[in-house]
Amino acid sequence: MPKPNRARGRPRSNAINPPRTNIQSLDRALDILETLSDLGGMTLSQIATELNQSPSTVYRVLTTLENRQIVEVDLPTQTWQIGPATFRLGSNFLRREGLVERSRPVMRSLMEATGETANLGIERGGLVLFVSQVETFETIRAFFPPGTQAPMHSSGIGKALLGQFSEIRLKRHLRRHDLEGFTAQTITDSDKLRAELQEVQAQGYAFDNEERTTGMRCIAAPVIDQYGEAIAGISVSGPINRMSLENVPSVAVKVIEAAEELSRQMGASAR
Repeated sequence: MPKPNRARGRPRSNAINPPRTNIQSLDRALDILETLSDLGGMTLSQIATELNQSPSTVYRVLTTLENRQIVEVDLPTQTWQIGPATFRLGSNFLRREGLVERSRPVMRSLMEATGETANLGIERGGLVLFVSQVETFETIRAFFPPGTQAPMHSSGIGKALLGQFSEIRLKRHLRRHDLEGFTAQTITDSDKLRAELQEVQAQGYAFDNEERTTGMRCIAAPVIDQYGEAIAGISVSGPINRMSLENVPSVAVKVIEAAEELSRQMGASAR
């Protein structure tokens, strides 16, 4: 009688009808990671309260994860956040899904068409996480290396993605994230931000007008997948002397075209 095939990835003794078991400490660690991903920087007591766990237990998990750079602590504020190792793990997922690889030719063409640095970013934990960049050959240029994070309300890609949020998701985001001011141009009022997001939806692109960094502008558009959901944003960014206000409409057309091309490659229906 032939032996039953052993399920791949399972121990030999549990090949047939293996029991479904959970490792409590691993469950707890993943709960903490998901909480930090959803809510951003949190203190030890905030995490413990959110998960209804003792601070001592949460601290042991956090320090273990910190040793692997999966989380990190900001000492001045004593807040814990997702660490750089999660980006490396996430990058492996992105490579599997093909987003970064598929974006490279599109981004390079966008950089060549506009003469400015092209960026690809995704939303993680209420922030923009930059995952890829094709730099311009110009001496003065924007620089967002992979792994860089930025608040969504002051980023072109961030506003392009916020413009795709449902009302419920947008309300939740605004409750959890302060609209911090970085320059005189940063939108710090939620009503003004909502009004701008309506414009983003109507025109198909977002515009960062020196809102994160004085002297730099950015134009971004969302990348849509086969389910009609925004999975990323693509943008070009550069100094105001090259990205003048008069040039915004023509550059925006190129950014939208690049976003639509990448969206098609990710399975989106033609719009």
